[in-house]
Amino acid sequence: MSLDVTIEATGAEPPFEQLRRQVAEQADDGRLPAGHRLPTVRALAETLGLATNTVAKAYRALEVDGVIETHGRAGTFIASRRLDDAESDAAAQAYARLARRQGLSQQEALRLVERHWTS
Repeated sequence: MSLDVTIEATGAEPPFEQLRRQVAEQADDGRLPAGHRLPTVRALAETLGLATNTVAKAYRALEVDGVIETHGRAGTFIASRRLDDAESDAAAQAYARLARRQGLSQQEALRLVERHWTS
């Protein structure tokens, strides 16, 4: 799995926005999974033929959006898209209650989750 970015120099969209959008799309659709390490700003700038400030601006925007996270010298990674633990717990609890009220067994409730996991 690797970052696949194409920058169109003559496009109407600024290069930093092209980079930001493509990384966000790849993170969103799973081509770049959570924990995937991204190239350094300098390395990516060199690869794409962009100024380091352009790549840094895109990385900052992606970090603000929660798409990536930087761990100092360890590098920059695709962020986990997990919900806050309390929010996940509350949603799971509400679903379990609903399933029980409707008379579903635990296995039936889990089958419903599995059916919709990839949809």
